[in-house]
Amino acid sequence: MPFVTTQDGVDIFYKDWGPKDAQPIHFHHGWPLSADDWDNQMLFFLRHGYRVIAHDRRGHGRSAQVSEGHDMDHYAADASAVVEHLDLRNSTHIGHSTGGGEVARYVAQYGQPQGRVAKAVLVSAVPPLMIQTPGNPDGTPKEVFDGFREALAANRAQFFLDVPSGPFYGYNRDDAEPSEGVIRNWWRQGMMGSAKAHYEGIKAFSETDQTDDLRAITVPTLVMHGDDDQVVPYEAAALKQDNLLRNSELIIYEGLSHGMLTVNADIVNADLLKFVTG
Repeated sequence: MPFVTTQDGVDIFYKDWGPKDAQPIHFHHGWPLSADDWDNQMLFFLRHGYRVIAHDRRGHGRSAQVSEGHDMDHYAADASAVVEHLDLRNSTHIGHSTGGGEVARYVAQYGQPQGRVAKAVLVSAVPPLMIQTPGNPDGTPKEVFDGFREALAANRAQFFLDVPSGPFYGYNRDDAEPSEGVIRNWWRQGMMGSAKAHYEGIKAFSETDQTDDLRAITVPTLVMHGDDDQVVPYEAAALKQDNLLRNSELIIYEGLSHGMLTVNADIVNADLLKFVTG
């Protein structure tokens, strides 16, 4: 399987499909998943002639289950290692949830300074800051994330069934039609990774202030979010992203969940293609 080794010696797994001379689209997955969460989008853009890349974050999926580095700085540096290894240029970087934070930091600190990024997309993404603080009063209380850590440490396998069965895909709504395959695939991806990486990743996605990252991004950026996102409320994320970014387009989807890239792939893919080709 293809791996790149980072400067601190971590093996990062990646997928690289399609013509090597085609325009690249690089996908960044959410917590606690893997590159597999983007399979629908990768196949979709492959059919449209693009080169598609996705990697497993350190401690996730098939990447090395290392003890250290489960923070946004390392996530962005690892993404850059993949990009530099493949010498990707004129790329669109698309990130979901925690992967959106990874994209924001990568683009601001690596992609733009190196001249490698054409566009960016934040899908149901966590920036600028999820946790409630005196300066971020509409954030999510720390007790919620402490509950995530407690549930993960007590019974990760059950927790990783409860999340996709409920709020992640909106399957806890009265009119929802849960897909057992989608739930099991979420569980499969999560259980491939490291419990320590997932535990420490909660702090990374909830407590990292990425206000400066968003302000630094100048490339065209699409912000996509569902207004029924029970994991990352759009008012505290997408609306603020659109305000902080210099060159952004905002789409708020009525009734869609945090996992809309999977359960509403037809809608999301059409808007992604329009943005990438525009």
